[in-house]
Amino acid sequence: MYRQLILLLFTLSLVLPVQALEVNITRDLDQLQVRHGERTVTVMRKQDRGAMIAPDFMLTSRPCPPFCAQPMQAAPGVQTIGEVELIDFMRNELAQGSGILIDARTPDWHRRGTIPGSVNIPYTRLNPGQGADDITLAESLARLNVKEQDEGWDFSRARTAVLWCNGPWCGQSPTAIRGLLSIGYPAEKLLYYRGGLQVWQVFGLTVVTPEGEPLEE
Repeated sequence: MYRQLILLLFTLSLVLPVQALEVNITRDLDQLQVRHGERTVTVMRKQDRGAMIAPDFMLTSRPCPPFCAQPMQAAPGVQTIGEVELIDFMRNELAQGSGILIDARTPDWHRRGTIPGSVNIPYTRLNPGQGADDITLAESLARLNVKEQDEGWDFSRARTAVLWCNGPWCGQSPTAIRGLLSIGYPAEKLLYYRGGLQVWQVFGLTVVTPEGEPLEE
């Protein structure tokens, strides 16, 4: 009897429709799977219609400098993208390994929550002008598939990189982008997600701990 019940439940799971989400990401996409370290994370919007943005990002008055409005374009030749383009990047370049999603914030911010699929490479490790020495710069660039040569760097197999930080008022990812450009990183392989974690959370999208655990506010 028990085995028959299990078989019935399994059969019903195959024929019954999966409950659709009420709050989709786009009209055609309700969720997606993203690798984050050793975990697979489901990225979706919060289904709680009363959900609010995390307190860290509710403040509207921050001292400038350093918290100044960032230009729409971080640097000439570098494309600025929004949430839909970032989701497409996750589903394609990131999933295929040809792209990398970089949380360019300092480690203390990264520990408080990050966008799934991101790796934390602080802007100070990507910008010689911010104190990155040759060793830390080489280690960081290796993660972008850039190799050191006798003179300069080999960008022939460089990954397409999306860089982001805390939001339109955060200068960490733009600083990292300018640092990469200063050493010859191809501008067409750099993308700037200006909205950062603040706008990501405005849309109620999944935020995880560095270990990949969903972060509930």
